Formats: sequence, structure tokens, C-alpha cells
Amino acid sequence: MQHPRPAQAAGIALAAAVLAATAAGCGSAKSASKSGSSGGTAGGSNSSTRIGILLPESKTTRYEAFDKPYLEAELNAKMPGVQIDYYNAGQDATVQQTQVDTALTKGDKVLILDAVDSKSIQASVQKAHDAGVKVVAYDRLAQGPVDAYVSFDNMKVGQLQGTALLNALGSDAASKQIVMINGSPTDPNAAQFKAGAQSVLNGKVKIGKEYDTPNWDPNTANQEMAGAITALGAANINGVYSANDGMAAGIATALSASGLHVPLTGQDAQLDAMQRIEAGTQTMTIYKPYKPEADAAADVAVELAQGKTPGTDLLPDKQTSGSGQSVPSKLITPTVVDKSNVCSTVVKDGLYTAAQIGITC
Repeated sequence: MQHPRPAQAAGIALAAAVLAATAAGCGSAKSASKSGSSGGTAGGSNSSTRIGILLPESKTTRYEAFDKPYLEAELNAKMPGVQIDYYNAGQDATVQQTQVDTALTKGDKVLILDAVDSKSIQASVQKAHDAGVKVVAYDRLAQGPVDAYVSFDNMKVGQLQGTALLNALGSDAASKQIVMINGSPTDPNAAQFKAGAQSVLNGKVKIGKEYDTPNWDPNTANQEMAGAITALGAANINGVYSANDGMAAGIATALSASGLHVPLTGQDAQLDAMQRIEAGTQTMTIYKPYKPEADAAADVAVELAQGKTPGTDLLPDKQTSGSGQSVPSKLITPTVVDKSNVCSTVVKDGLYTAAQIGITC
């Protein structure tokens, strides 16, 4: 697993400060989620260079609390004076398309783009390409002529989740039944998580109900879980695959309301998920260290902004997008976190303090 370097301590401190302001909920971030703003350090030899950061939503804590400040910190460190334009689409694909147009009008040379909808953004990616603007697909592989892709090994994420769920179900998993609550059908990552999980689960446990959840919405996941309990009967549900922690929060509420205490997966290592793991209402999560991902994307963006072609030291992998492009990529290995290794992972890396989670390390 990759750990933040000493030189990244300022970025971690900044993210922690932002997290403190957002841990209680997403309301303040959501209220500004569709607006664009300019940042960066004024003046300097790079003061005429603009880089756009376009993130998809704020319901998931990571984007405002971690990705944004980490990306901005690394861009400023590697390209002092760069002008940064930041946008959050609030989970609205049409808004994100408009934000790309705005970024192009402002003269951004590179876009770091985490697509709301990887397919519908293709026309915007093509527009950027035609204008000579480079596009770094971040976390999700957008369709169209993107220049680079930085994310995690998403099939591996699903496989790790599926394996953790099977282990929690025990040696008689084949006689048990689970519910699968997958991510958004417009997110290509969700399809890979699902495929990875099913490659482990199929034939090893019965999947009684399965849902693809629009926009990764926790409230929808709550309703889906409640519906599965009604359809299958509480006594006939032995575990739940949740593709991420946000949905796991809604699922956990539905399980509790029905008096169910069964294994539940997650992803993203959100603070509330860490607290549920400590309380025993969530079994595991996937820790994807945001700092290495943000650093890698920012480093690639800086090279592209300088007119360079990033080499295999930055982009050692290849991924094929939904529109058929073979894209130079960097895929970072994720890590399973459960009650046994919270202190040696998210606490050790400075993502949260033990006190925030409610544990002693």
C-alpha cells in the first residue's frame, strides 16, 4: 500500500481541516456544488497557465474533503503560480457539460475530469480535444479521446469486497442468501466493482435480490434494502454487498429497522463507515488512499500543461474506455479495512485520528 510522503504532510493537514468542516454532513458542500471558482497562487512564471478540476458530486465525503484539496495542493507544489478552476457538478451530468464549456472558455490547458456520466461526457471530451485541451480522466474513465487515466484497480476492489463478504458468511456460505446493492449505472467503475464482486460470489452464495442504484444515492439504497427485506423476509437475508460506504449508511439503517445484524460491505473508508465498523454494523470497507491518486493525476496534468508526454513512470498501465480508446493509465492497489487493521491503515496514514473513529490505537 502506498503511504503519503513526508512532503505531503501539508496536504494531509489541509484535508483534515476540510473534513472537520464537512464531517457532519454534505449540506454546505452541496449548496455550492454547481458553481465554478478560480484558485491557485497568483503571479509567478506559470500565472498564465490554467488547469481545471471537475469533480462529480458532494454526497460522497471524499470529493470536497480530500480530492479537491489534495489535487490543488499538488498542482501548486509542482507548478507554482498555476491558476486552478474548480467545479463540482452536484451529480448533474448536464451541469458538468456546461462546466467543461466554461473551463474551455476560460482557457484551461488541462482538465482533470471525474465524470458524472462517463458516456454523456464524451461530446465534451471531444470538444476539449478539438480545442487542443488535454483531459486527465480521474477516478472514472470517461469516454472519448482522453489523454490519461488515474484511478484504482476497480475489478480488484469488487473482488476484495466479495471475498470479505464470503469470509464473513462462513464455511456454509453456499446455503445462505445475500442482497447486492451496486453503484450507479452511469458510472463505469460501478460496473467493474460489480463484475469483480460477482466473479467471487457467483456459485458460492445465493444472490436473492440485486439493484443498480442511480447516483449512488444512500436514500435509494435504503429503500432498495427495505424492499429486499419485504420481498425475501428478514430471516432469509444473511449478508449484504454494498458497493460503497454512502449506500452502506442507508442500508445499515434499513437493516437496523428490521432487527437484522448481518455482514455488510462498503468502499471509500468514510469516517461514518469506520465508526460503523467499530460498532459492528458494517463489516469492512475498501481504503483507496486519495493522496497518491490525487498526486498522480496532478503530476500528469502538470506534464501535459507543459507540453510533455507523460512516460511510463507516471502512467505504467493501459485501460480501454467504453468508447474503445486505449488510454495510458495508472491503477493504484486498494486495501481492505476491517476492525483488525483500522489503526495500521487509515489512522497510521493520517486519514482520521483514533479519537474521530472512537477507538484507541
